[in-house]
Amino acid sequence: MSTKILKNIEMSTVMNLKDLVDYQTGQIVSKTLIQNKNVSLTLFAFDKGEEISTHSSHGDAMITVTEGTGEITIGENKYTLTEGQSIVMPAEIPHAVYASEAFKMFLIVVF
Repeated sequence: MSTKILKNIEMSTVMNLKDLVDYQTGQIVSKTLIQNKNVSLTLFAFDKGEEISTHSSHGDAMITVTEGTGEITIGENKYTLTEGQSIVMPAEIPHAVYASEAFKMFLIVVF
């Protein structure tokens, strides 16, 4: 039996990731595409001013901005990413995400 769990995603279908999650006023919207003990793939849409506060993860995580601009803090360093840019947040290092404007991102976590 496969340990792979696919959610909210169609097989053998061309898609645009930024169109798979929509903004909601005053909220962060997330849509999990794949999740198992080894990996998690999630799309996020942040309304302006929303944030995920500082935390850490047991897995290495890569963010790719699919629309807009977001601020990513890793340890003591702050980065501004725009559409098409990516950054890796190492496991066990505190990090945070802030929407200085509405933006969307694709998060891949490898455990």
